[in-house]
Amino acid sequence: MSNSKEQSNESQLLRGAFLPTLIVGLVAIAISAFIQGLSGFWGALLAQFVVVIFFVIHIAVSRMTRNLDPISTMAMALFSYFAKLFGLGLLLWAISKFTERETINRTAFGITAVALTIAWLWGEIASYMKLRLHLSLPESNKQQ
Repeated sequence: MSNSKEQSNESQLLRGAFLPTLIVGLVAIAISAFIQGLSGFWGALLAQFVVVIFFVIHIAVSRMTRNLDPISTMAMALFSYFAKLFGLGLLLWAISKFTERETINRTAFGITAVALTIAWLWGEIASYMKLRLHLSLPESNKQQ
């Protein structure tokens, strides 16, 4: 496969996942702002930012490791996962330590983050199913 075709596949995955996430995010921000006010708005907006950054890093690592051997790819995937997990923990700690509950609504953040994660994964799976990837299968050694 050519390099541009592989980039096209990753771009299709990104576009396919980003659109439903954006729609769900805008709806969640509007609902959170309506129910919880400004703190709900900030909580949902922060969740939108965190979820999109989390999954864009995943796509970027996938793009960077496409030509590496499987062991290096797995090492990069694990490193990026633990780095994102550490970063998320650090962000949540900083939010709880340095902001008031009236500033960022934690419930709006949590519900929006879960809804956005489901939307992203659904969009990514749906766009993956539309890709036309050729998977070569090993020849069978079965003799008749």
